[in-house]
Formats: sequence, C-alpha cells, structure tokens
Amino acid sequence: MKVAALLDSYPELEDVLIGIAPPFKKLRNPVLRRSVAKVASLRQAAAVARIPAVDLINRLRAEVGQPPIDQADSSEDTAYLGPRPAWFDEANVVESIDEQSLPDDGPMPLVTLLKRAKDLKGSQIIELRTDFLPAPGIDAMRNKGFLVWTIETGPGKFRTYVRQPIY
Repeated sequence: MKVAALLDSYPELEDVLIGIAPPFKKLRNPVLRRSVAKVASLRQAAAVARIPAVDLINRLRAEVGQPPIDQADSSEDTAYLGPRPAWFDEANVVESIDEQSLPDDGPMPLVTLLKRAKDLKGSQIIELRTDFLPAPGIDAMRNKGFLVWTIETGPGKFRTYVRQPIY
C-alpha cells in the first residue's frame, strides 16, 4: 500500500506516521505530499523508520482501531543495505548531494538525484547523503535501471551511491 492511499483513507494517521518516521514530515508540504506519498509504500516507510514493516502496519492499524496482523507479506525485497558492490569505486564519485542542503519546500532528493544521474557517463557515480534510509528513492532508482548501493556511515547517517548500469 502506498502512503498516499493510506492517508487518503485515514488522514489522522499523518502525525502518527511522522512520529514513527520523522523524515516523512515533508508530507506536510502539499507539493511533496503529492509526490513522496504517491511513490512511498508502507514497507519503504518502515525501512526509513528502521523498523519491521509488520510493526509499522500494526501500529497504524491500532491507531484506527483495527486488529493487528500476524505477519507481513515478505514478497517485496526490503534489502537496502548490503556489501560494497564490485562496480563501486570512490574515485568515480563526481558529485555529492546533501539532503540537508536542499530546501524543505523544494523537490524531494530523488528528483534532484534522478536529474543529475541521467547525465552520468561510464563509471561516474553520484553520492546522496541523507539523515534517513532513502528507501523510496532507492527503489525508484533501481526501477529506472540504475545501480544503487547504500551504506550507513553512522547512527542515522546514510550515503547512497548511484551510477548508470553496466552493459
């Protein structure tokens, strides 16, 4: 389920979701709400919050008086952090985008990253620095064919690296 669909049905869950995953505070911006909420799934929101999806879902269900579910559908890949891939070479990082330097009322980091990633040549890599696991952006970039690797560099500090696919 997408966050937008959840909030359309249960608008009172906006504050609950933001309390669980503070990066979703951007949902209060109408422009970002239309974009972020439409692409972000509850599974991705759970990854951003660093909690199991079933825990997030059950907390939201409890808030609206629904019984908990026993287990989440595990068919969706939720592996966002992994070992360093063979294609990564720090010397090939040509640009770094810091999510904190982007305006709160501007486009979400994914939009900036996607625009710049389209211009990458060969083994060039773009780095995105965030204070949250950018799960929706990772999935969006992978779905567009980009190679993506994310590491946690400290508590609540992530670096996501993106490059064109290798052919």
